[in-house]
Amino acid sequence: MFSFQNFTLDTSLLNKLRLPLLAAGICAMLLACSSTPEKPANPATRPGKGDITYVPTNAPVNLPVLPREAPALPREFRAAWVSTVANIDWPSRRDLSSEKQKAEIINILDNAVQMKLNAIVLQVRPAADAIYPSAIEPWSEFLTGEQGRPPTPYYDPLQFWLEQAHARGLELHAWFNPFRARTAVSKSVLASNHISKTAPQAVKQYGDLMWMDPGEAVAMQQTLNVISDVVRRYDVDGIHIDDYFYPYPIKGANGNEVEFPDDPSWIAYLQSGGKLARNDWRRENVNRLVETVNQRVHQEKPWVKFGVSPFGIGRPDRLPAGISGFSQYDKLYADVELWLAKGWLDYLAPQLYWPINQGPQAFRVLHDYWLDQNLQNRHIWPGLYTSRIDNTDKSWPAEEILNQVDAMRERGGNGHVHFSMVTLNQNRKDIRKRLTVEKYTSQAVIPASPWLGKVPPAQPLLDLVEDKKTLRLQLPDAANTRLLAIWKRTGQQWLFSVVPAQAMTIDLADDPQYGAIRQVTVSAINRSGLESARTSYTLP
Repeated sequence: MFSFQNFTLDTSLLNKLRLPLLAAGICAMLLACSSTPEKPANPATRPGKGDITYVPTNAPVNLPVLPREAPALPREFRAAWVSTVANIDWPSRRDLSSEKQKAEIINILDNAVQMKLNAIVLQVRPAADAIYPSAIEPWSEFLTGEQGRPPTPYYDPLQFWLEQAHARGLELHAWFNPFRARTAVSKSVLASNHISKTAPQAVKQYGDLMWMDPGEAVAMQQTLNVISDVVRRYDVDGIHIDDYFYPYPIKGANGNEVEFPDDPSWIAYLQSGGKLARNDWRRENVNRLVETVNQRVHQEKPWVKFGVSPFGIGRPDRLPAGISGFSQYDKLYADVELWLAKGWLDYLAPQLYWPINQGPQAFRVLHDYWLDQNLQNRHIWPGLYTSRIDNTDKSWPAEEILNQVDAMRERGGNGHVHFSMVTLNQNRKDIRKRLTVEKYTSQAVIPASPWLGKVPPAQPLLDLVEDKKTLRLQLPDAANTRLLAIWKRTGQQWLFSVVPAQAMTIDLADDPQYGAIRQVTVSAINRSGLESARTSYTLP
């Protein structure tokens, strides 16, 4: 990330829902359904592992007249980045045993579930290295303190992250730094299979960094091979690349920006007959990366989402009035507007790392800007600078992030990503608690991506077991079902939860706060977020 260093059923949204839901409720009562199992709802057309026990960490939906039909699914992407570079988030140190690394993983995921997040964006390639066993790149020094050395005792960290995340109903997106080869805080000797050793012509020294030159074919191929390898071997839910395309410019002793040293690849391009100006050629190199990653990911697994988290300010010639700042178009050579227009992304997570009232980088204005650029109707899930909540004099108050969540929802936003998980884990200035209580008042399903798959899963089946305290669930389309969305109706409340598809029974015990369960409605959710037809069971 540049900083090295939902839908919840809240009052505002509920007011928008009251009239249509009230009308639906009146219609449902006029139609008068019986106490026998109800016919399923119409199939949903809107966008949008392991053993686990259903725990009702849900929120009620209060309506003036409670409808018999369950409400629409609450939908919002709620994620946090987990940085491995410099041990920002995980592992907390480079000398932890495997068991301590695993314990930290479980703590992060449990906290994510407790606050009702539904996705983790995990950095798996900090600097041309890997936090998983790879035949292409060496083990990361941020795992063990030595590049190329695996964890002890041996385990596969990425596989463990995936198993534990999916067991909790969380998506896991694998985050890659596309071209950084060595960071300023790296200490280990470079491994013999690091790209700086195997293809030294493709790696340039730039200040205190080592950088893979995007104009070198071997560098581009290395990044594409690494991403394809992870998609093929791991059950990831998303592939995510950050804003480090060409490096952020550094200044020399004279105060001027130092040119990135890509003369060899630029000269080779010209000698091959290339006609583009140098800056356009650099942008085309990055365009080719983004387009090809999109193609390869979906050829391998069509349901895997591909997202990019660029710097938050767009092209200088398109900026809204009053907005100014660093130009990623001119300095990082990232033509993000083109990627959106071409539909090369499933989601964009622009890093909107400024407060709402900072005029030249006004949060609301920039959020609206990216919504306006979204010509293919993909997801816009901004990155929030939650880590600016700290113990320094420049710390943001927790209200800044809470207000940004509100600002996005007011404009129809349906997701966001926190940078980074360490702030939430530490609950700085009560931010985790306040998000949980004030903003994430119910669980939420990630918005659907219908362009990744148009066939919803088959409708689940329900029947009452002999003890009359449990509903048995059957999934005719288990292979196409990832999650179960469960609504429970008491006398005055609808209660919502999301669980992994392996939860095959539903407890009918009275809710301790809201009383006896009178109706259960269940739908299946597939990997693209599509919802099945619903099945309802009304208790006698």
